Amino acid sequence: MAEYKLTLKKREVTGKKLKSLRAAGMIPSVVYGGKEPILLASEYVATEKVLEKAGYHSPIDLNFDGKKKLAIAKHVGIDPVSRKMINIEFQAISAKEVVEATTPIVVEGFEESEASKTLHLAMTQTIMEVAVKAKPADLPQELTIDGTKLETVEDKLTIGDIKLPEGVEFADKELDPEQVVVSLFDPAAEAEKRAAEEEAEKQAEAEAEGETEGAEEAAESAAEKTTEEESKEE
Repeated sequence: MAEYKLTLKKREVTGKKLKSLRAAGMIPSVVYGGKEPILLASEYVATEKVLEKAGYHSPIDLNFDGKKKLAIAKHVGIDPVSRKMINIEFQAISAKEVVEATTPIVVEGFEESEASKTLHLAMTQTIMEVAVKAKPADLPQELTIDGTKLETVEDKLTIGDIKLPEGVEFADKELDPEQVVVSLFDPAAEAEKRAAEEEAEKQAEAEAEGETEGAEEAAESAAEKTTEEESKEE
């Protein structure tokens, strides 16, 4: 039994008629993984609450018409204007089957590290999530990585520093353990660098403007000289 549950109902509505379904506060979905896809719909607000917690990595018990399917949300369609969900694709899974899911990476304890407390460095997280494989009951809601050991601006956290729970492995067996997840930078030094670059740009613009003005003055002077010579000849 999954931690998250969602009540749905079968639907016959498809295509352009889905607009009226959404207007009634429902969101259409489809469940893949069986003999045939199952067309369903569920109340928008209730669905949103479940997906906010389960995300793309936690199994959900889908209950409809007296039946139950264990599934994972594989794709959620978002309207580009309203930013609201417009459809969901679920993948049916078995409780005994090893499945793949995308799991967020959470850095723990960075505020307590020497890099943060003493040097006042900031961190940049370049990899926010990673695909893992496990049985549904073992799928973690998040993967943690220890940020307390960071000390200098050269320190980094890599894929190899991620703590994998028992029964969980990376979906990509070729994933490089040295791939950087977190790096550090000095905000004060970055601010000084940006200020210096901006000053250099201003200086270059001023020099370019001065050269342009000088060229224009030279051209005007040459034109005046030519005019004077032509007047003398006349």
